[in-house]
Amino acid sequence: MRLHYSQYALNTYKALLALEASLTLDSTLKDLVKLRVSQINGCVFCVDMHVKEAKLYGERELRLHHLAVWHESTLFTEKERAALQWAENLIRISEQGVRDADYAAVRAHFDEEELVALTHVINTINVWNRLNVAFATPAGSMDGLMGLEKAGLI
Repeated sequence: MRLHYSQYALNTYKALLALEASLTLDSTLKDLVKLRVSQINGCVFCVDMHVKEAKLYGERELRLHHLAVWHESTLFTEKERAALQWAENLIRISEQGVRDADYAAVRAHFDEEELVALTHVINTINVWNRLNVAFATPAGSMDGLMGLEKAGLI
């Protein structure tokens, strides 16, 4: 069993929690982006948590199933599609950078404040994904603490 990062480097952990609490993006969009980024990063803890959170916040189950194939799905709005594409561009930044066309596509749907908020959500979930993958945090291990058992998916 690996250690749990929340018990060490406490100032940094508290700063991450404060960063998370400061994220201002619309909650539906935030849930979709966090879940998609966690899928790409292979973080079972975060995928588990964000599916449960999204369900608790009223997200339709079919959209959660379609998220892995959002490119082909018709269940997402143009703004959601732009956010998901921006997230994928940033997750895979080492492959091609961020092209001007990618930036223009997301800017067509997000004003300055929203785009920076979206980018903060993407960057923050990346940090959480890397912590949970590195320390092999078990899926569902925080459900009781976070009230996620109410999602009825346990």
